[in-house]
Amino acid sequence: MRLRYRLREADRESPWTGDEPGRLTERGTAYTPAVARVAVVGSYGVGLTFVVDRAPGAGETRIGERFRIDHGGKGSNQAIGCARLGARVSFLTAVGDDAFGAAARTLWDAEGVETEAVVAEEATMAGAILVEASGQNRIVIAPGALSRLEPAHVEAFAPRIETADVLLVQLEIPLAGALRALELADDAGVPAILNPAPAPSRPIAVRCAYVTPNEGEAEAVAGARARTVVTLGERGARLGDTPVPAFAARAVDTTGAGDAFNAAFAVALAEGRDELDAVRFGCAAGAFMVEREGVLPGLPTRAELDEILAAVAA
Repeated sequence: MRLRYRLREADRESPWTGDEPGRLTERGTAYTPAVARVAVVGSYGVGLTFVVDRAPGAGETRIGERFRIDHGGKGSNQAIGCARLGARVSFLTAVGDDAFGAAARTLWDAEGVETEAVVAEEATMAGAILVEASGQNRIVIAPGALSRLEPAHVEAFAPRIETADVLLVQLEIPLAGALRALELADDAGVPAILNPAPAPSRPIAVRCAYVTPNEGEAEAVAGARARTVVTLGERGARLGDTPVPAFAARAVDTTGAGDAFNAAFAVALAEGRDELDAVRFGCAAGAFMVEREGVLPGLPTRAELDEILAAVAA
C-alpha cells in the first residue's frame, strides 16, 4: 500500500516562515519560538512498559509490578525534547491510520512540534519495554507503518531539512530513508546528527557532522565520516577523545536517556554553542531524564535544564 505524504503547498514554498505565539507544553510551561531550527526524521510508536524486579529468562514468566502505555519512538521523543528546549521543530515520520496515530498528532500539536506525518494502512509502531528494578531496560519493537517510510517521502521533506540549523536522524526507520535524509543535509550544508539506535546489524559508512552512539552502538558506526560523541550513561559522554563528566543523578528509569541527550545536544548546536558545551548540555538533559519514570515526563523544559546547569555552576 502506497503511503500518502501530506505537505501543504504553502509549507513547500516557504518553510519556517512567520512567528507564532508561545504554546503550552503538557507540563504547562510556556515557551517562546526560538531562532534555532531543528528538523527531525525518525520514528513514532506506542510504548508498552512493564516494570519488573528482573527480566525473565528463556521460557520463564514473571509477574510485573506495574504497566503503562506511553507515547514513544526515538524520533518523536527527540522532536518533543527539542521543542521543550525552545527550538522550532519540524518532524517527518510514519504512523498508522489508527487511534494511536490520531493520538500522536494531538500530542505533537500540544508540544508545538510541526509534523508532516505519512499515513499507512498498517498499525502504528509499538514497542514492549521491560524496566528492571536496577533501572536497566530491554526493548522489542514492531515497526508497523514505519517500515513503509521511503526515501521519496524524505525527499518531499527536503525543504524542511535544507532550511534547518541542524538535522537529527535515528535508525528506527528504514535505513534507506535515514541515509537519504543525511545526504540531503550534506548537500545543503546543514549539520546532521545520526543517533545510530538501534544499532544496525552490520557496520555502516555514513557522512554527517556527528554520530552519537552509546558504547554498544559505537562499533556499528566506526567507519563514519563524522565527529563521534559516545554516550556513557552514568559516566557521562566522550567527545572524540575528550571525556565529559556526567551530572549527579539517582537513576530510576534509564529509558529515553539517549533521546534527552540527543535533543539537548541538537538544540545547543543549532543555537551555535561549541561542541563541548553542547555535549555538556546533553549530559544535563540525560541526568534529568533518568531520575523520572517514563520518557515524556523526563524530557526537560528549558527552565528545568537551565536550573540544573545553574546549580552546578553555583
